[in-house]
Amino acid sequence: MHSRIKTFYYLAFSIISLAILLPAQGAQFPQPTPDRVIAIKAGKLVDPEKGTTETNQIILVRGKRIEAVGPRVEIPADAKIIDLSKSTVFPGMFDAHTHLCMTLQKDRDGHSYYVTTLMDPTPYRAIEGVANARDMLAAGFTTVRDVGNAGNYADTALRQAIERGLVPGPTMLNAGRIIAPFGGQFRLQPEKRDLATPEYAFADTHDEMIKAIRENIHFGATVIKIVVDDQRYIYTVDDIRFMVEEAHRDGLKLAAHCWTEAGARNAAEAGVDSIEHGEMMTNDDLQLAKKNHVVLVGTDFTEIAAREGGFPDMHSVFVDRLKRAYQIGITMAFGTDTFVYVPGETRGTQAAEYVDSWVEAGVPAKDTLQAMTINAARLLGVDRERGAIKPGLAADIVAAPENPLDNIQAVRKVSFVMKDGSVFKSE
Repeated sequence: MHSRIKTFYYLAFSIISLAILLPAQGAQFPQPTPDRVIAIKAGKLVDPEKGTTETNQIILVRGKRIEAVGPRVEIPADAKIIDLSKSTVFPGMFDAHTHLCMTLQKDRDGHSYYVTTLMDPTPYRAIEGVANARDMLAAGFTTVRDVGNAGNYADTALRQAIERGLVPGPTMLNAGRIIAPFGGQFRLQPEKRDLATPEYAFADTHDEMIKAIRENIHFGATVIKIVVDDQRYIYTVDDIRFMVEEAHRDGLKLAAHCWTEAGARNAAEAGVDSIEHGEMMTNDDLQLAKKNHVVLVGTDFTEIAAREGGFPDMHSVFVDRLKRAYQIGITMAFGTDTFVYVPGETRGTQAAEYVDSWVEAGVPAKDTLQAMTINAARLLGVDRERGAIKPGLAADIVAAPENPLDNIQAVRKVSFVMKDGSVFKSE
């Protein structure tokens, strides 16, 4: 009975909290009508892929999509004008490694997200996701890939709520339950071996791997995330390749968490779509990943992020690997792995701060901006829809007072955000 009362309480809390977050005028955030026209006057317009900046451009948005871009685009009489003539406009940014439905509270959890997953039930984590998604969008991140740690599919619920206009947030790909060898990323007791579920789906045989992938897909996952190496036993090359093939057969990409050199080498050899973290990768590992067209999502912790996350010594390790990865020329996509509550910061402002590591590693602003836009769009498989300001693509548009090609820190000062043709943040 006590368990049922607790469940009811959390569900009621979820509903009430979502009701508070929704606008008073109705059940949905305003969505653009197909014939609504907006003309954005851009003082400077950046093309991250080319690394170029054009001046005095007009971006014509009809409904949710970009209709025309250029210096002499004719503006219809009924168009709403947005004057960004004193700003630099560029595509909405991507974070390819997020955990929107998890926030580690250090005053309660110390540095253990194991405690977080035990203390925070799925309904509460869905609410965390709503708040974090809103803050990511406000910071200019219009697309994210959420790679798990969402309890019992809170990430699917969040993605669906965003897609249906119930709450504001970035376009979202989600992983559902993380697939891992027995134990996942936890250390369990024999008497309490179920404490890691539903956080992880344990899969040690190929049959279990197929079942875990298909269950994820059934419950709304749009990307598959595996943990390769957080136990003494790790997934082999054959194991990983088997899951890559199964995921691809079902139309999904596979991201591989790799915290050790051996795990990253296995993932690179198996040809995963992306290696997450990979901070211990040698130059040979990076070369192998490049050869096999594996994208590195390095989650390159800043000094502050490493300290707040409980592993201060790792900052220099990440920056060194980032520097070597750039020199070798492996394709990289921007991802942060932010999950700790920091007073005075939002999830979005924390994510944007990760450009500090790229600056420290000597990566030019153009290449960093590409990692935050077109590279990530291609990794996520949405580059035909998003990641650039071009006719026919979704109108995911941001602006800042400075040009990020001149100073990448400009991405931390986003003053305007449009997502799918709707203005979320205005100057």
